[in-house]
Amino acid sequence: MRMRATVAAVSGALALSAFAAVPAAQADDPSYRESAASAFAAHHDPSASASSSSSARSYGITAAADGTMDVSFSNFKIAKAVKVGTTNHVSTTVTYKLTHGTDVDIHAADFATGPYIYKGSFDTPVNMLFGVYAATCTDTSATTATCKGDIDVYPYDGELLNSDAGTWKGGALALDYTTGDYADQGGLGSTLVQRYSKLTVNASPEPVKKGKTLTVTGKLSRANWEDNKYHGYTGQSVKLQYRKKSSSTYTTVKTIKTNSTGNLKTTVKASADGYYRFAFAGTSTTPAVNAAGDFVDVK
Repeated sequence: MRMRATVAAVSGALALSAFAAVPAAQADDPSYRESAASAFAAHHDPSASASSSSSARSYGITAAADGTMDVSFSNFKIAKAVKVGTTNHVSTTVTYKLTHGTDVDIHAADFATGPYIYKGSFDTPVNMLFGVYAATCTDTSATTATCKGDIDVYPYDGELLNSDAGTWKGGALALDYTTGDYADQGGLGSTLVQRYSKLTVNASPEPVKKGKTLTVTGKLSRANWEDNKYHGYTGQSVKLQYRKKSSSTYTTVKTIKTNSTGNLKTTVKASADGYYRFAFAGTSTTPAVNAAGDFVDVK
């Protein structure tokens, strides 16, 4: 699996030693992210066998609770899409239900739980994203709680490749810093991790005589997570839309496609004062976006 930046890929005994080395500190300690990643790697290491020194590895990895701790998760709720640009830290909130045995003190200083999302299979994910801090939980009964935590993304730290865009699945885990007890569950939900998009428009000449030709240009671009820049999104259908000065509603004039560099260019006949914009409906890897309307004065 790939967990970049401060959450490096860790496997085998190294992961367990990193997990065990974390002091019995606070559940909201910033080291939670590294601890959660290390524990997950140890339990999901495909090269580990049941005869390993960690008894937790003898548990089969399935899309259900895994580990020695009597904890399970359900009612996982996350935003439909997480839109990630090139530099800004992105955080999205997740809520879920935690069910635990009477012997598990979820408010102990050495207990922590949190949500995560993963790309690929639960057994061998190609990438994962965790929250920097552990989730906070509120009891709803003696053995259940509602938990709330974040998924944090730092694109400038190389946490994502362009190929990571698309559908990710949700999971949650719990760990005990002192005993090493662990619970994990995948397949709880899904979200889209998308490459943030931008769209521009310019209509000219301005002003223009009624009936004359307007040339409308623009560009559709999206975040490239591998060089932290924006590049043109090629071969995409984009609508040219217009609204009269006196109206609040845009109507579609025509649909065109971006060229090999993401640029757009088309012509229309000027009819009345109004605004022109381009509108992109979005894809599974790239969110929808509308350009700000460009006002044209028609004489």
